[in-house]
Amino acid sequence: MRQLPHPDAKDIQLTEVLRVLGDPVRLELVVKLADGRELSCSSAGDDLDIHKSTLSHHYRALREAGVTRTRLNGRERMLSLRRDDLDARFPGLINSILTAAHPA
Repeated sequence: MRQLPHPDAKDIQLTEVLRVLGDPVRLELVVKLADGRELSCSSAGDDLDIHKSTLSHHYRALREAGVTRTRLNGRERMLSLRRDDLDARFPGLINSILTAAHPA
């Protein structure tokens, strides 16, 4: 089965992570994935009023920046946050971003 390309953890760049998370739609997708669940692409974007092709663009941007991992599962694509890789590379970054996105 063909796998999608993902950057190695050591190749994830802070500027790229911050750039992709600067988009409100991508940030909301990361918030949805922050609890560690793996979501299908169709369910991750269910409540967002965005066309499928635009969502695909956002998913690809997150994957190419190293923020998410996309796993092929038959005809579905499953998304997960690369939290361990991001925490190892940039300690505290994801927690800070999530706190800023949804302050208590």
